[in-house]
Amino acid sequence: MGKLILTVDDAGLIRRLVSVTLRGTGHEVIEAPDGAAALDLLKARAVDLIITDLNMPRMDGLELTKQTRQLPQYQTVPILLLTTESDPTIKFRGKMAGATGWLVKPFSPNQLLAIVAKLLPS
Repeated sequence: MGKLILTVDDAGLIRRLVSVTLRGTGHEVIEAPDGAAALDLLKARAVDLIITDLNMPRMDGLELTKQTRQLPQYQTVPILLLTTESDPTIKFRGKMAGATGWLVKPFSPNQLLAIVAKLLPS
């Protein structure tokens, strides 16, 4: 049975790519254009996985991750950061914020599905 996944990215094309890829494997996907909108969705509805861009207006992925980890229901929910950044320092900051994993853009649908399968075993 599919899981509920939140994808967060200020680029509509990336949100659609993630959504279409995951829906194709039976998951339900909700979308947010930035961290602030995502946090509102997370407070209203429980999700099984969060896939977020790192660099966004209003609230970036690191701040979203930090604030999400402060919510009791999201202390163990996987958070995957999507970014063009490959700098180890930024990866470390993501891990310290509470991110579970990291995927560098551009990525293939198969790469995304493989990571999601590891983070959400059936």
